[in-house]
Amino acid sequence: MKTEERADLAAQAIVRRAEERFRAHWMEIATWTDRFFAKLLVGQWLFAIAIALLVSPYAWEGKTRTVHVHVWFAIFLGAAINAFPVALAVRRPGWVVTRHVIAAAQMLWSALLIHLTGGRIETHFHVFGSLGILAFYRDWPVLVTATLMVVADHLIRGLFWPESVYGIASPEWWRFLEHAFWVLFSVVFLAMSCLRALKEMRMMAERGAHIEALSESEWRRSSVLERVEKVSA
Repeated sequence: MKTEERADLAAQAIVRRAEERFRAHWMEIATWTDRFFAKLLVGQWLFAIAIALLVSPYAWEGKTRTVHVHVWFAIFLGAAINAFPVALAVRRPGWVVTRHVIAAAQMLWSALLIHLTGGRIETHFHVFGSLGILAFYRDWPVLVTATLMVVADHLIRGLFWPESVYGIASPEWWRFLEHAFWVLFSVVFLAMSCLRALKEMRMMAERGAHIEALSESEWRRSSVLERVEKVSA
C-alpha cells in the first residue's frame, strides 16, 4: 500500500473516531438533561398543586363549599402534561424526540403556572428560565419547539381567555407579539450559545481522536521495536 493511501486511511479513521466521540459526548449530555427534566417536571407538578391549594383551595356557593377548579387543574392537567415526557425520559433518554416533547411540556408548564397565578407578570419569567434550562441540550431546534409553543399559547389564550395569561380582560390584540418578541430575543442568543458549545465539543473530539491515534501509533512502533530487538538478541 502506498504511503499516500495509508495516510488517507489514517485520516479517515481519525475523522470517524472524532465523530464517534462527539456523538457519544452529546448523547451523554442529552441523557443527563432528559433525566434532569423528568425530576423537574415532577417537581413543578407538586409546586403547582401547592400554589393551587394555597391561593384558591375552595370556592363558596352559599352553604356549599367545593374544591376550586384550579386545584383540579393542577392535579389532573399537570399529571397529563407530565405523563408522556416523563415516560420518554425514563424509557428513551437521549432520543431526539424525547427532548422536543420535553420542551413542549415545559412550555405548557409555564402556561399552567401563569394561569394558576392569574397572569402575574412575575410568573412569565418562568418562560425565560425554562428556555435557559432547555439550552442545556445544546440543540437549538429544541428552542424553536419551545418558542412555537409559547407563541401559540399566548395567541390562543389571549384571544379566548386573556385574563389567564395577561391578568386583564381586554388586552391589546397585538399583546402576544410583544411577548413573542422578547422570547425570540432570548432564543437567538441561546441558540448562538448552543452552536458555540457544539463547535467546542467537536474540537475536543477531534483533539481526543488525534491523541488516541498518536498513542496507538507509538504503541505499535514500540511493539515492533521490541520484537526486532528480541529477534536480534
